[in-house]
Amino acid sequence: MTEHIITRLGHHGDGIADGPLYVPISLPGEVVTGRVDGQTLRDVKIVRPSDNRVAPPCRHFKSCGGCQLQHASDEFVAHWKLDVVRNALEAQGLETVLRPITTSPPQSRRRATFAAKRTKNGAMAGFHGRASDVVIEVPGCQLVQPDVLMGLPIAEKLAVVGTSRKAALAVTVTSSKYGLDVAALHGKSLDGPLRQELAQLCDQLGLARLSWDGEVIAMRNPPRQQFGKAQITPPPGAFLQATDHGEVALLAAVKEAVGDAGYVLDLFAGCGTFSLPLAETARVHAVESDAEMLSALDQGWRMAEGLKPVTTETRDLFRRPMLPDELVKAGAVVLDPPRAGAERQVAELIEAAVPRIAYVSCNPVTFARDAHVLVAAGYTLNWVQVVDQFRWSSHVELAASLTKAI
Repeated sequence: MTEHIITRLGHHGDGIADGPLYVPISLPGEVVTGRVDGQTLRDVKIVRPSDNRVAPPCRHFKSCGGCQLQHASDEFVAHWKLDVVRNALEAQGLETVLRPITTSPPQSRRRATFAAKRTKNGAMAGFHGRASDVVIEVPGCQLVQPDVLMGLPIAEKLAVVGTSRKAALAVTVTSSKYGLDVAALHGKSLDGPLRQELAQLCDQLGLARLSWDGEVIAMRNPPRQQFGKAQITPPPGAFLQATDHGEVALLAAVKEAVGDAGYVLDLFAGCGTFSLPLAETARVHAVESDAEMLSALDQGWRMAEGLKPVTTETRDLFRRPMLPDELVKAGAVVLDPPRAGAERQVAELIEAAVPRIAYVSCNPVTFARDAHVLVAAGYTLNWVQVVDQFRWSSHVELAASLTKAI
């Protein structure tokens, strides 16, 4: 059987040999054999392992698709994620200070989406298998918080009452200050008997809130999240940072980049992860396309004490970016776009010559593209802070500081 040498890792965490040939659960420098299937090597055997290979901490790693890099040492993963960002910047001709990575600890994910399916004798819940639709049960998962892991039997009970054996229920379980916030998708259509059964389950299971295909079925306690001095109740399934640790790290970087600006625009603001803590020292205008998330932000601000004024605006920044006359009064802008980046909005920021930009990104490639445009227009990319709150995954997040002399 032909041997292959792994030369590098791809952006999804698979090893890559000449060809290219993609080899799951492998590391650079390893010699492997297996069965070639198109561009993928199957039934992989490690002939010569890397010094960076470690025993996976979770017994489900080889079958579960929730993690990609448990077979690599923490030091290797940290260097690799920094290199992902460094390579993205170099591809755009950019150099800057890459600060040491900050990594969330095991069992720190405060949200997980479990797949749940009915079986002949009941139901099963877990994560999808690696490159598969098969549901893998994951008792003892090392990724999520212990209270979130308690969502597994809850997801099973929801599958029994709310789905057929042909479909999988997607059950998102989020830790909150007052219990689990559970949101199910792809279940049976709601009718009177199902509503009643789900409401009874919410009470029996002690959930803070239960939602079904976006509709709140029952709420025993508001599933509040703490953002600075404010508490907000996000709409079902709304975006939150993956870990408390990651949120703290990103917020610290944003505060540093914003500095002492008295008026801050928070673009792609979500439920106020950055807006509400920043309002402790600055006036904030939060812009977001989702009206429900902005409503949660506004209510949280109104209930909090000691915050400066926070205004909100529902707006699709991809279709209608903020224009220079709307930006010019801002001392700083927080930019936290989806993976596509903020190409159109960046053009308007340049026109307005906003002096400080705190850019938060979950995609180093689109961040580097936007940063290149800003630097070409006279901005300085002061530093980049890489934050790994998706431990053992190939996902990379960062926060960066850009300034322009006035």
